[in-house]
Amino acid sequence: MACFCTLASGSSGNSTYIGSGVGGVLVDAGISCRGIITALETQGIDRESIGAVFITHEHTDHIKGLKVLLKKLQVPVYATDEVLDFLAERDYLPAGAKAVPMPLQGINVGDLYIGAFETSHDSAHSVGYVAISGNGKKMAVSTDLGMVTPTVRQAVGGCDLVLLESNYDRNMLMAGFYPYPLKRRIDGDSGHLSNADCAAFLPELVRSGARQILLGHLSRENNLPDLAMETSVSALAQAGMKRETDYRLEVAPRYEPGSMICL
Repeated sequence: MACFCTLASGSSGNSTYIGSGVGGVLVDAGISCRGIITALETQGIDRESIGAVFITHEHTDHIKGLKVLLKKLQVPVYATDEVLDFLAERDYLPAGAKAVPMPLQGINVGDLYIGAFETSHDSAHSVGYVAISGNGKKMAVSTDLGMVTPTVRQAVGGCDLVLLESNYDRNMLMAGFYPYPLKRRIDGDSGHLSNADCAAFLPELVRSGARQILLGHLSRENNLPDLAMETSVSALAQAGMKRETDYRLEVAPRYEPGSMICL
């Protein structure tokens, strides 16, 4: 059985658990090690069952707890070469850590296959991850993307479950207190995905087979969970798709674990 759970999701910090009957992995460690371990315990997940940590990119809300976590778990950390260089140079890796460049062909951890795909984000090298479980279920973590590129479409198409960024409401962003250059960065093709752009992609995802969709990485200042949900449900309804019949949709909580979804 495949299992998926966000441990924290938002501009304040991100970490996701993907598991199966013989162990699991973490994607990102953007909250404290204590927070990650507590979230795992809350969900009944043994920390010893974690076989690896995968990092999407080097921004603080994805790596904040990594160094201490790797000391605790003593498992390999996978990321792109550019991100591993950053982690080493900025002392985010403990002595003796096994830092492994993410193979182009993907990697097997237990009975999970993990593959990476590039996302459009202003970092050293940003990727999302697709996991395929031993029972053939396909799950994706796709956040921190300024736009849905053909690469993203191909990678997440056919997934049973997708965690997709719905970072900001454009009206809230433009009316907010952020300086204009930062607004342009967030709203750009290498920034973050808006509620509207996320929602526009969802009918395509559902048509390709996604039945479980999680809206993640919401901005604390420029979004509201109800607003993100309403935007997505409306777009899916306009496409003739019914919630709880054609798909299930949740917003990943910011500070605590989300629902454990088993497929």
